[in-house]
Amino acid sequence: MKSLHLAAAEDADKLLPLVAAFHQEQGFGTDDDHRAAAVLPLLEGSPHGAIWLIGPRRAPVGYVCITFGWSLEFGGMDGTVDELYIRPAVRQRGMGFEALNGISKAMKEAGLKALHLKAGRGNERLLGFYRRARFAAREDKMFMSRML
Repeated sequence: MKSLHLAAAEDADKLLPLVAAFHQEQGFGTDDDHRAAAVLPLLEGSPHGAIWLIGPRRAPVGYVCITFGWSLEFGGMDGTVDELYIRPAVRQRGMGFEALNGISKAMKEAGLKALHLKAGRGNERLLGFYRRARFAAREDKMFMSRML
């Protein structure tokens, strides 16, 4: 897919402002040091995840971060769409949908058995977008977290 580019260390200056914008939009309250500490290992080849730039590499309009795990239920490696962000000015043009489909295909070819994501229960527009991208809610499961 031409509009997805695996991000590397030299892309940090383009990626980190996008991450900051997403975190601000979501109200995460992270600072520059926190975001850099989370992003840079993935750009340097950490096996725990990867980030792809969406749009032209020189001027990306968004990014998608996939983190990796192992699932006995699904029979092997799985991934989670940890973050997906498209600049507000260019949303609803199909780039997020194209990115999710491209990432899904690439992850399947890489041997992943399942791809998961998190979504706010009350955001019907976002839930509809994910359903169109063939993600299904697992009504019998709920994503839960414990801060460590």
